[in-house]
Amino acid sequence: MAGRVEGKVAFITGAARGQGRSHALRLAEEGADIIGMDLLEPLPFVTYSGATQDDLDETVRLVEKTGRRMIARQGDVRDLARLKEIADEGVAEFGHLDIVCANAGIMIMHEWQDGTPEIWETSLGTNLTGVWNTVMATAQHLIDNGGGSMILTSSSAGTKAQPWLNTYVASKFGVVGVMHAFALELAEHNIRVNSLHPTGVSTEMVMHVGELMEGFISRHPQLGGTIVNLLPIMASEPIDQSNAVLWLASDESRYVTSTTLHVDAGVTQY
Repeated sequence: MAGRVEGKVAFITGAARGQGRSHALRLAEEGADIIGMDLLEPLPFVTYSGATQDDLDETVRLVEKTGRRMIARQGDVRDLARLKEIADEGVAEFGHLDIVCANAGIMIMHEWQDGTPEIWETSLGTNLTGVWNTVMATAQHLIDNGGGSMILTSSSAGTKAQPWLNTYVASKFGVVGVMHAFALELAEHNIRVNSLHPTGVSTEMVMHVGELMEGFISRHPQLGGTIVNLLPIMASEPIDQSNAVLWLASDESRYVTSTTLHVDAGVTQY
């Protein structure tokens, strides 16, 4: 089956690499044009490298290779005005908006006593305020289009706490509340809002944190067993999450809203 989002337009944050790039490519393969954005500059306290302009350009190249079009811009999801500007530009070019993927996120790992207000603000600003901003910048376009689908990326840590990630956990639990609230209010406009909850994904962010985690587990071995997948994998691949995004974006899930979709290999069952 092909063309599951044929003729649709998707807005994706964090599109330069990782899950965002994978979502853009998967939706493009099924017929969607893409409006993508990414920060393209470092954030304080984030210890892995950020995406670059070259990364975003590569996403554009891969999308265009499918025969679809992509507008790609630099922007910070903490900046609502910039998000609106990019969304408005994309809709002016493509004519409408159908799908929103609030995908951008960061992960800062530390033991509880090393947390600071600055780490809290950075994490919540990107992972939670950034999601709220994304919805606020795009919802009217979906209303004008007669409806659509919003997919808000949370985490397995958005329904089950994980150690050494208290600011991340707080932000991802918050995404669930944002999802339910917007699903309630936007339903009258035929807009579906759902959240995606991955286990670890083979991206630079998660692989870097996985290396750090070995040291934390050695100091706190009793917590290591709380973050084990039921299925025999260390991490999922971006495409595993993108297939779920495609389903939520397509008419196959036309009556699915206010749902937490777990593609988490069973990690939340422990």
